[in-house]
Amino acid sequence: MSLSEAERKALEGEGRHPHWRFKLSHAPAAWTDLIRGKTSVDTASVSDPVLIREDGMYLYTLPSCVDDIDLGVTHVMRGEDHVTNTGVQIEIFKALGGEPPAFAHHSLLVGADGSNLSKRLGSLSIEAMRDDGLEPAAITSLLAKLGTADPVEPVRDLAALAQSFGFDRIGRAPARFDEAELEALNAKLLHETPFSDVETRLSDMGVNEAIWNAARGNITRLSDVAHWATVISGEIDPVIEDKALTDEAANLIESELNDESWTALTNALKEKTGAKGRKLFMPLRLALTGEARGPEMAALFPLIGAEKARARFRGERA
Repeated sequence: MSLSEAERKALEGEGRHPHWRFKLSHAPAAWTDLIRGKTSVDTASVSDPVLIREDGMYLYTLPSCVDDIDLGVTHVMRGEDHVTNTGVQIEIFKALGGEPPAFAHHSLLVGADGSNLSKRLGSLSIEAMRDDGLEPAAITSLLAKLGTADPVEPVRDLAALAQSFGFDRIGRAPARFDEAELEALNAKLLHETPFSDVETRLSDMGVNEAIWNAARGNITRLSDVAHWATVISGEIDPVIEDKALTDEAANLIESELNDESWTALTNALKEKTGAKGRKLFMPLRLALTGEARGPEMAALFPLIGAEKARARFRGERA
Protein backbone atom coordinates (compact mmCIF):
# COMPACT_ATOMS: atom_id res chain seq x y z
CA MET A 1 0.00 0.00 0.00
CA SER A 2 1.31 3.46 -0.92
CA LEU A 3 1.17 6.10 1.81
CA SER A 4 1.08 9.85 1.39
CA GLU A 5 3.65 12.01 3.11
CA ALA A 6 1.02 13.07 5.64
CA GLU A 7 0.08 9.49 6.40
CA ARG A 8 3.71 8.58 6.94
CA LYS A 9 4.23 11.48 9.32
CA ALA A 10 1.09 10.57 11.22
CA LEU A 11 2.39 7.04 11.76
CA GLU A 12 5.78 8.38 12.83
CA GLY A 13 3.98 10.64 15.29
CA GLU A 14 2.55 7.52 16.88
CA GLY A 15 6.10 6.31 17.47
CA ARG A 16 6.00 3.76 14.68
CA HIS A 17 9.08 3.12 12.57
CA PRO A 18 8.87 1.81 9.01
CA HIS A 19 10.10 -1.43 7.57
CA TRP A 20 11.72 -1.12 4.16
CA ARG A 21 9.80 -3.15 1.61
CA PHE A 22 10.46 -3.95 -2.05
CA LYS A 23 7.57 -2.88 -4.25
CA LEU A 24 6.66 -5.74 -6.57
CA SER A 25 5.49 -5.16 -10.12
CA HIS A 26 2.24 -7.11 -9.58
CA ALA A 27 2.97 -8.84 -12.89
CA PRO A 28 3.84 -12.50 -13.47
CA ALA A 29 7.48 -13.45 -12.83
CA ALA A 30 8.28 -16.35 -15.14
CA TRP A 31 11.26 -18.64 -15.62
CA THR A 32 12.09 -22.08 -16.99
CA ASP A 33 12.73 -24.21 -13.95
CA LEU A 34 15.34 -26.94 -14.47
CA ILE A 35 13.09 -29.48 -12.75
CA ARG A 36 9.54 -28.09 -12.95
CA GLY A 37 9.76 -26.65 -16.46
CA LYS A 38 7.92 -23.41 -17.29
CA THR A 39 6.99 -21.80 -13.98
CA SER A 40 5.33 -18.51 -13.14
CA VAL A 41 4.49 -16.61 -9.96
CA ASP A 42 1.87 -13.86 -10.01
CA THR A 43 3.45 -11.19 -7.83
CA ALA A 44 0.05 -9.47 -7.51
CA SER A 45 -0.85 -12.24 -5.10
CA VAL A 46 2.29 -11.76 -2.98
CA SER A 47 2.89 -9.16 -0.29
CA ASP A 48 5.71 -6.71 -0.96
CA PRO A 49 8.59 -8.36 0.90
CA VAL A 50 10.27 -6.68 3.87
CA LEU A 51 13.97 -6.24 3.03
CA ILE A 52 15.09 -4.19 6.04
CA ARG A 53 13.39 -4.27 9.41
CA GLU A 54 12.62 -1.12 11.42
CA ASP A 55 15.74 -1.78 13.54
CA GLY A 56 17.96 -1.75 10.42
CA MET A 57 18.39 -5.52 10.30
CA TYR A 58 18.56 -6.92 6.75
CA LEU A 59 16.40 -9.97 6.14
CA TYR A 60 17.54 -12.90 4.00
CA THR A 61 15.83 -11.91 0.75
CA LEU A 62 17.97 -8.94 -0.27
CA PRO A 63 21.43 -10.11 0.93
CA SER A 64 20.97 -13.47 -0.78
CA CYS A 65 20.38 -11.76 -4.12
CA VAL A 66 23.32 -9.40 -3.59
CA ASP A 67 25.60 -12.32 -2.70
CA ASP A 68 24.49 -14.36 -5.71
CA ILE A 69 25.24 -11.46 -8.05
CA ASP A 70 28.55 -10.63 -6.34
CA LEU A 71 29.73 -14.26 -6.35
CA GLY A 72 28.52 -15.01 -9.85
CA VAL A 73 26.21 -17.81 -8.73
CA THR A 74 24.84 -19.55 -11.83
CA HIS A 75 22.44 -22.12 -10.34
CA VAL A 76 20.19 -22.18 -7.29
CA MET A 77 18.69 -25.54 -6.35
CA ARG A 78 16.24 -25.69 -3.45
CA GLY A 79 12.94 -27.11 -2.28
CA GLU A 80 9.67 -26.43 -4.07
CA ASP A 81 8.46 -24.54 -0.99
CA HIS A 82 10.66 -21.67 -2.26
CA VAL A 83 8.91 -21.27 -5.63
CA THR A 84 7.07 -18.12 -4.53
CA ASN A 85 10.30 -16.68 -3.09
CA THR A 86 11.96 -17.20 -6.45
CA GLY A 87 9.33 -15.09 -8.22
CA VAL A 88 10.04 -12.28 -5.75
CA GLN A 89 13.81 -12.65 -5.99
CA ILE A 90 13.79 -12.58 -9.78
CA GLU A 91 12.31 -9.07 -9.60
CA ILE A 92 14.95 -8.05 -7.03
CA PHE A 93 17.75 -9.44 -9.24
CA LYS A 94 16.51 -7.34 -12.14
CA ALA A 95 16.10 -4.23 -9.96
CA LEU A 96 19.74 -4.63 -8.89
CA GLY A 97 20.85 -4.92 -12.51
CA GLY A 98 21.84 -8.55 -12.10
CA GLU A 99 21.05 -11.63 -14.15
CA PRO A 100 18.94 -14.15 -12.22
CA PRO A 101 20.61 -17.55 -11.91
CA ALA A 102 19.01 -20.71 -13.24
CA PHE A 103 16.58 -22.11 -10.67
CA ALA A 104 15.70 -25.71 -9.91
CA HIS A 105 13.02 -26.57 -7.34
CA HIS A 106 12.90 -30.17 -6.20
CA SER A 107 10.11 -31.88 -4.31
CA LEU A 108 10.37 -32.04 -0.54
CA LEU A 109 11.73 -35.13 1.18
CA VAL A 110 9.37 -37.46 2.98
CA GLY A 111 10.13 -40.31 5.34
CA ALA A 112 10.26 -43.94 4.33
CA ASP A 113 6.57 -44.22 5.29
CA GLY A 114 5.61 -41.16 3.26
CA SER A 115 5.25 -38.85 6.27
CA ASN A 116 6.70 -35.34 6.25
CA LEU A 117 10.23 -34.78 7.50
CA SER A 118 10.77 -31.85 9.83
CA LYS A 119 13.78 -29.80 8.76
CA ARG A 120 14.41 -29.22 12.45
CA LEU A 121 14.61 -32.91 13.28
CA GLY A 122 17.95 -33.06 15.08
CA SER A 123 18.79 -36.63 14.07
CA LEU A 124 18.79 -35.59 10.41
CA SER A 125 21.27 -32.75 10.77
CA ILE A 126 24.67 -33.23 9.17
CA GLU A 127 26.27 -32.72 12.59
CA ALA A 128 24.14 -35.50 14.10
CA MET A 129 24.95 -37.83 11.20
CA ARG A 130 28.66 -37.16 11.66
CA ASP A 131 28.43 -37.77 15.39
CA ASP A 132 26.58 -41.01 14.63
CA GLY A 133 29.55 -42.24 12.61
CA LEU A 134 28.04 -42.01 9.14
CA GLU A 135 30.60 -41.55 6.39
CA PRO A 136 30.42 -38.31 4.34
CA ALA A 137 30.59 -40.31 1.12
CA ALA A 138 27.58 -42.40 2.16
CA ILE A 139 25.53 -39.25 2.76
CA THR A 140 26.52 -37.56 -0.51
CA SER A 141 26.01 -40.79 -2.46
CA LEU A 142 22.44 -41.05 -1.20
CA LEU A 143 21.55 -37.37 -1.53
CA ALA A 144 22.82 -37.22 -5.11
CA LYS A 145 20.35 -39.92 -6.17
CA LEU A 146 17.29 -39.11 -4.04
CA GLY A 147 14.36 -38.30 -6.28
CA THR A 148 15.87 -40.06 -9.29
CA ALA A 149 15.41 -43.54 -10.71
CA ASP A 150 19.19 -44.10 -10.60
CA PRO A 151 20.51 -46.90 -8.38
CA VAL A 152 22.12 -45.71 -5.16
CA GLU A 153 25.71 -46.91 -4.97
CA PRO A 154 28.58 -45.76 -2.75
CA VAL A 155 30.76 -43.25 -4.60
CA ARG A 156 33.75 -41.71 -2.83
CA ASP A 157 34.77 -39.33 -5.60
CA LEU A 158 32.62 -36.19 -5.63
CA ALA A 159 33.76 -35.38 -9.17
CA ALA A 160 32.48 -38.75 -10.39
CA LEU A 161 29.22 -38.19 -8.51
CA ALA A 162 28.84 -34.78 -10.16
CA GLN A 163 29.39 -36.33 -13.59
CA SER A 164 26.43 -38.64 -13.03
CA PHE A 165 24.12 -35.80 -11.97
CA GLY A 166 21.49 -34.31 -14.24
CA PHE A 167 18.44 -32.14 -13.51
CA ASP A 168 16.50 -34.07 -16.13
CA ARG A 169 16.86 -37.20 -13.97
CA ILE A 170 15.04 -35.69 -11.00
CA GLY A 171 11.34 -36.50 -10.76
CA ARG A 172 8.52 -34.34 -9.44
CA ALA A 173 7.21 -36.89 -6.93
CA PRO A 174 8.30 -36.53 -3.29
CA ALA A 175 11.58 -38.34 -2.66
CA ARG A 176 11.61 -40.83 0.20
CA PHE A 177 14.47 -40.61 2.68
CA ASP A 178 15.01 -43.99 4.33
CA GLU A 179 17.50 -44.03 7.20
CA ALA A 180 17.81 -47.81 6.78
CA GLU A 181 18.98 -47.25 3.21
CA LEU A 182 21.61 -44.81 4.46
CA GLU A 183 22.75 -47.35 7.08
CA ALA A 184 23.09 -50.06 4.42
CA LEU A 185 24.94 -47.67 2.11
CA ASN A 186 27.34 -46.72 4.91
CA ALA A 187 28.06 -50.38 5.62
CA LYS A 188 28.62 -51.18 1.94
CA LEU A 189 31.00 -48.24 1.61
CA LEU A 190 33.08 -49.43 4.57
CA HIS A 191 33.11 -53.02 3.32
CA GLU A 192 34.80 -51.76 0.14
CA THR A 193 37.18 -49.28 1.80
CA PRO A 194 40.89 -50.11 1.59
CA PHE A 195 42.99 -49.76 4.73
CA SER A 196 45.03 -46.91 3.23
CA ASP A 197 41.90 -44.71 3.12
CA VAL A 198 41.20 -45.07 6.85
CA GLU A 199 44.63 -45.84 8.30
CA THR A 200 44.92 -42.54 10.17
CA ARG A 201 41.45 -42.87 11.70
CA LEU A 202 42.12 -46.47 12.77
CA SER A 203 45.48 -45.83 14.40
CA ASP A 204 43.88 -44.52 17.63
CA MET A 205 41.88 -47.77 17.90
CA GLY A 206 44.96 -49.94 17.58
CA VAL A 207 43.60 -51.46 14.38
CA ASN A 208 46.13 -52.64 11.81
CA GLU A 209 45.56 -53.65 8.21
CA ALA A 210 45.09 -57.34 9.02
CA ILE A 211 42.36 -56.60 11.59
CA TRP A 212 40.68 -54.14 9.21
CA ASN A 213 40.62 -56.60 6.33
CA ALA A 214 39.25 -59.34 8.59
CA ALA A 215 36.53 -57.25 10.23
CA ARG A 216 35.42 -54.59 7.72
CA GLY A 217 32.81 -56.89 6.13
CA ASN A 218 30.94 -57.04 9.45
CA ILE A 219 30.68 -53.39 10.43
CA THR A 220 28.21 -50.60 9.74
CA ARG A 221 30.27 -47.83 11.41
CA LEU A 222 34.03 -47.40 11.35
CA SER A 223 34.04 -47.45 15.15
CA ASP A 224 32.57 -50.97 15.11
CA VAL A 225 35.97 -52.35 14.15
CA ALA A 226 37.27 -51.47 17.64
CA HIS A 227 35.04 -54.21 19.04
CA TRP A 228 36.63 -56.82 16.79
CA ALA A 229 40.09 -55.53 17.67
CA THR A 230 39.20 -56.26 21.31
CA VAL A 231 37.90 -59.73 20.41
CA ILE A 232 41.17 -60.43 18.62
CA SER A 233 43.71 -58.84 20.92
CA GLY A 234 41.95 -58.28 24.24
CA GLU A 235 40.27 -60.54 26.75
CA ILE A 236 36.83 -62.08 26.30
CA ASP A 237 34.66 -64.55 28.17
CA PRO A 238 34.44 -67.59 25.88
CA VAL A 239 31.10 -69.34 25.52
CA ILE A 240 31.51 -73.12 25.77
CA GLU A 241 28.66 -74.92 24.02
CA ASP A 242 30.36 -78.31 23.46
CA LYS A 243 33.20 -78.80 25.97
CA ALA A 244 34.36 -82.11 24.52
CA LEU A 245 34.71 -80.56 21.07
CA THR A 246 36.50 -77.41 22.22
CA ASP A 247 38.83 -79.37 24.51
CA GLU A 248 39.79 -81.49 21.52
CA ALA A 249 40.28 -78.32 19.47
CA ALA A 250 42.68 -76.99 22.12
CA ASN A 251 44.72 -80.18 21.84
CA LEU A 252 44.89 -79.98 18.04
CA ILE A 253 46.01 -76.36 17.71
CA GLU A 254 49.39 -75.93 16.06
CA SER A 255 51.97 -73.71 17.73
CA GLU A 256 52.02 -71.28 14.78
CA LEU A 257 48.84 -70.23 12.97
CA ASN A 258 48.51 -69.08 9.38
CA ASP A 259 45.85 -68.60 6.71
CA GLU A 260 45.42 -72.36 6.34
CA SER A 261 45.18 -73.16 10.05
CA TRP A 262 41.41 -72.82 10.40
CA THR A 263 40.71 -75.24 7.56
CA ALA A 264 43.32 -77.66 8.93
CA LEU A 265 41.83 -77.53 12.44
CA THR A 266 38.19 -77.99 11.37
CA ASN A 267 39.12 -80.85 9.03
CA ALA A 268 41.03 -82.56 11.82
CA LEU A 269 38.14 -82.10 14.26
CA LYS A 270 35.65 -83.42 11.73
CA GLU A 271 37.70 -86.53 11.27
CA LYS A 272 38.37 -86.97 15.01
CA THR A 273 34.85 -86.28 16.35
CA GLY A 274 32.50 -86.71 13.41
CA ALA A 275 31.03 -83.25 14.07
CA LYS A 276 30.12 -81.19 11.02
CA GLY A 277 28.11 -78.17 9.94
CA ARG A 278 26.72 -75.99 12.69
CA LYS A 279 27.57 -78.54 15.38
CA LEU A 280 31.21 -78.17 14.41
CA PHE A 281 31.56 -74.50 13.58
CA MET A 282 29.26 -72.77 16.07
CA PRO A 283 30.89 -74.13 19.28
CA LEU A 284 34.29 -73.11 17.90
CA ARG A 285 33.11 -69.58 17.03
CA LEU A 286 31.43 -69.12 20.42
CA ALA A 287 34.55 -70.24 22.25
CA LEU A 288 36.92 -68.05 20.24
CA THR A 289 34.81 -64.87 20.01
CA GLY A 290 32.01 -65.21 22.56
CA GLU A 291 29.54 -64.35 19.78
CA ALA A 292 27.37 -66.30 17.37
CA ARG A 293 28.06 -64.01 14.41
CA GLY A 294 31.02 -62.13 13.06
CA PRO A 295 33.84 -62.10 10.55
CA GLU A 296 35.08 -65.23 8.81
CA MET A 297 36.85 -67.43 11.35
CA ALA A 298 39.55 -68.33 8.82
CA ALA A 299 40.64 -64.67 8.96
CA LEU A 300 40.17 -64.19 12.74
CA PHE A 301 41.82 -67.42 13.88
CA PRO A 302 45.45 -66.60 13.00
CA LEU A 303 45.02 -63.06 14.34
CA ILE A 304 43.82 -64.37 17.72
CA GLY A 305 46.90 -66.57 17.86
CA ALA A 306 47.57 -70.07 19.17
CA GLU A 307 47.98 -69.20 22.85
CA LYS A 308 44.74 -67.22 23.18
CA ALA A 309 42.82 -69.68 21.03
CA ARG A 310 43.96 -72.63 23.13
CA ALA A 311 42.96 -70.87 26.37
CA ARG A 312 39.57 -69.83 25.00
CA PHE A 313 38.82 -73.35 23.77
CA ARG A 314 39.40 -74.46 27.35
CA GLY A 315 36.93 -71.86 28.64
CA GLU A 316 39.55 -69.55 30.12
CA ARG A 317 39.20 -65.77 29.93
CA ALA A 318 41.83 -64.70 27.42
